[in-house]
Amino acid sequence: MQRTQFRDMACSIARTLDVIGEPWSPLVLRDVWAGINRFDQIQADLGISRKVLTERLGHLVEQGVLERRPYDARPRYEYALTAKGTDLLDVLMAMSGWGDKYLAGEAGPPVLYRHHACGEITRPELRCADCGEPMRAADVDLLPGPGAKVPG
Repeated sequence: MQRTQFRDMACSIARTLDVIGEPWSPLVLRDVWAGINRFDQIQADLGISRKVLTERLGHLVEQGVLERRPYDARPRYEYALTAKGTDLLDVLMAMSGWGDKYLAGEAGPPVLYRHHACGEITRPELRCADCGEPMRAADVDLLPGPGAKVPG
């Protein structure tokens, strides 16, 4: 059975899922963001098989989300977020905010966010790029964009 090619759909959500839609990929990105950036460290943290981790890391490097950097002469590599990968972390923070709200339970959120600009512990929040107001799904209309698929 061939996997659906989400990257070919005229939908930015589908195209993003083509990059990080496999369940291990967001967790690999989370680890690299948290400073767990060597293969053995990531494998130990996630309990993922070497084969699956090799595939996930290769895919994320191929997509330009992570880059490999040698750290000794064997060669052995560590992984770092690219600019594209760093921008993708905003998606993960939004997912984390939803998980904190609905799934954290009595213990509370497992991670807190301290904002560099003000030093306060806060939560991720989506805001309009033009007016700065909070932006929720109920506050927007979906309109066809220049890359929309034209019915034919």
